[in-house]
Formats: sequence, C-alpha cells, structure tokens
Amino acid sequence: MPMSRGMQSTIYVEMAPGVTTQDLKDHLVNYYEHEKFVVLLKNKEAPYTRHVTGSNYCLMNVFPDRIHGRAIIVSVIDNLVKGASGQALQNLNLMMGLPENLGLSSLPLFP
Repeated sequence: MPMSRGMQSTIYVEMAPGVTTQDLKDHLVNYYEHEKFVVLLKNKEAPYTRHVTGSNYCLMNVFPDRIHGRAIIVSVIDNLVKGASGQALQNLNLMMGLPENLGLSSLPLFP
C-alpha cells in the first residue's frame, strides 16, 4: 500500500445462526457508543488510513461477506498515534483521572 503510516485490519467473522451483519453492526455501535476514539461508519462507507492520519481514532465498519453467515469488519488506526504514543497518553489520562482526550485533539504530525 502506498502510505507512510497507518494500519488496516480486515477481520472475518463467522456469525452464530440467525445473526445478521446488521445485528453485528448494531451490537458494535452500542458497545462503542461512549468511546471517544472509536467511530463506526455509516452505511457502506469504507474506512481508510488517510482518514485517521495524525489522530487517536479507530474507524471501523461491518460488511457482509459473499459467504452466507459471515461478516467482514474493517478497521483503521494511525499506528504511530493510536498504536503507540497516543494510546499511552490516553491510558495515562485515564489512570490519573484526567479527561480521556486531554492532549490528543491536536498532535504534531510527521511524516
């Protein structure tokens, strides 16, 4: 991939009988509803690493697989922020009782 930073995960999920892709997405939306840095995208919008460059966000979405009973979850992070330093700062904020997003809204960016 032509990019200098970022990580994309493509996760294949075999769902329980009777569970639909929409059920899985609804569950994830409810689970991450109050998380400041996790965003479930709307409809069929695909997450791209360029959308999270320099941020502490994780974008994700759920898609139906061509194989019945399976779904595909695609997520992206900036591995130099969310994957390392940003995650450390977020954890420190939580441990010290500070606002979770303190210091994470505008970070210097290189490259």
